[in-house]
Amino acid sequence: MPVNTNLWTLEDNFNLDLFFELTHDLFCIAGYDGYFKKINPAVSKLLGYTNEELFSRPINDFVYIDDQQITHQNREKLFEDFPLLNFENRYVTKSGEIVWLAWTSMPVNSERLVYAIAKNITHKKKLEEDRNLLIADLTKINSGLKQLTFTASHDLRTPVGNLLSVFDLLDTSKIEDEETLEFINILKSATDSLKNTLNKYVDSLIQNEGVQAQVETLNLEESLNAVLLSLNSLIKNSRAVLNVDFSDIKSIKFNKSYLESIFLNLITNSIKYARPGVNPGISISSKRSKGFNQVIFKDNGQGFDLDNVKDKIFGFNQKFHNGPDSKGIGLYLVHSHITSLGGKIAINSKVNEGTEFVISFKD
Repeated sequence: MPVNTNLWTLEDNFNLDLFFELTHDLFCIAGYDGYFKKINPAVSKLLGYTNEELFSRPINDFVYIDDQQITHQNREKLFEDFPLLNFENRYVTKSGEIVWLAWTSMPVNSERLVYAIAKNITHKKKLEEDRNLLIADLTKINSGLKQLTFTASHDLRTPVGNLLSVFDLLDTSKIEDEETLEFINILKSATDSLKNTLNKYVDSLIQNEGVQAQVETLNLEESLNAVLLSLNSLIKNSRAVLNVDFSDIKSIKFNKSYLESIFLNLITNSIKYARPGVNPGISISSKRSKGFNQVIFKDNGQGFDLDNVKDKIFGFNQKFHNGPDSKGIGLYLVHSHITSLGGKIAINSKVNEGTEFVISFKD
């Protein structure tokens, strides 16, 4: 078979020195004595030392002090003819900056040399550090919220229990005014509902935190009515007008406490942040759209300037109005309840034109 004389050969057509010089990865050859024997420009460029400085000192001198021991131990394994794959350690540049390198090293015992390639993974490590800090902060916030909820729910049960005791002592047979009796019944019913809600929160928080919130089929109208009952006085005093239409989608699969909390926070926010001199108008409806069961909540309140607050709207402790009752927690809880069970929430709003929330529930 004839030989193709046009084929390139490594010796004739490929300049290994050029490849060694131009690569952005760190290439080096080190001796068993612990000194560099040959390096490419990427090494001196990253570490900031001249070649003479790098060749004149033991390699471990350039390693970050906390990593010197583990680096020495792994280098000893190379001398036993064990390759070193994806070993990560830190080096200190001449300017004092710490850089992370990931090494792949191959020993050649016959030459008493180690051939090594390293990649600069400092950016990756920085991202991991930022992520871990964010997780730690979120964990701390989550723990604080749970403790706050537990403490508030637990401590509020005592005055609520005392209030219910007053109702038990009250002899309504002596009250002849029908309107007064109606108000007493409404107040007692709302207090009972508050007590039950507080008890559910406490029971939920003392359970195993790893247990996911229970999901069940919920009737939207029934869940909303339970909330409206507890908000009866607030709605009457604010002269709020509610229009409800669940004719398209009557039920969803969700957590009962979460759904009631969503309705509670959205309705109270709409009343709390109504436009001055304008009675709150609230519309709550349901529909099927793009494969999701949705609840659409609209109001005619103060609204938001989304260009300025869109990325913060569901953040913890974010306040966008100057009302004395603004705590910056309501929308955070709404978002947390929805997304924790795989749902989504979108917002449309304009200042003094109201707000629309579109909640999409996972099937």
